[in-house]
Amino acid sequence: MNILLVGLGRWGEKHLRVLGDLGVGLWVADLSTARLAWAVRQGVEPGRAVADYRAALAHVDAVDIVTSADTHYGIARESLAAGRHCFIEKPLTRTAEEGRELEAAARAAGRLVQVGHIFRFHPVTATLREALAAGRIGRVRYATGRFSGFKRPRTDVGVTQTDAIHYFDLFAHLLGCAATRVSAIQRDYLGRGLEDLSWTVVHYGDIPAVVEASYFVPGTWRDCVIVGERGALVADYAASVVEAAALSSRLGRTLTL
Repeated sequence: MNILLVGLGRWGEKHLRVLGDLGVGLWVADLSTARLAWAVRQGVEPGRAVADYRAALAHVDAVDIVTSADTHYGIARESLAAGRHCFIEKPLTRTAEEGRELEAAARAAGRLVQVGHIFRFHPVTATLREALAAGRIGRVRYATGRFSGFKRPRTDVGVTQTDAIHYFDLFAHLLGCAATRVSAIQRDYLGRGLEDLSWTVVHYGDIPAVVEASYFVPGTWRDCVIVGERGALVADYAASVVEAAALSSRLGRTLTL
């Protein structure tokens, strides 16, 4: 399979490494000649490193879009119009309306569009799904998620679309229900015009989930709690640990992945 990687920034570097490990026929596109030269040094054939992604569309089966969020919609629309499948780093688009338009464009083209919500494929998620399916905690009452810690803020979107969005998708995946209602508190303490702290309440049917995301909490926090009528599941994605706690005791068993 031939893949076009569009965007060779900090996150694009990771995609290039993984695509190289997978052994795909790799093309790359970036406006920066310096980044294209870097990709060639990593083993990309010089003739497959282009400044305009459109020049490579005829040569590939799918497009991996790892550019700033405000460009996702335009690149994906053109790629779908050319009959190419698309993998798009989150957020899918800047607005829900653009996201729905991409969904319609993919359906019309008969092509797949996938978003880079990596938590779905984490071993911790597999353990949580198994526990929920087995009824370990009974009917789910509510959930919480936290994606916080010191790191360099993105410059194209705020912390909600950067980090909290992982949990929006994760809980939809775990609970088997799309979001039905949402409210949020957001703050721009750094004065960048983008929120750097957010508390979001997302309802999945009658199950509320509270998601916290920020750049200000010391350490690295990638955890979530799912509370049911008979107990709770406590997951730490950073440590790959899931704990099951019963209401009748402080702690049940711990599964280390």
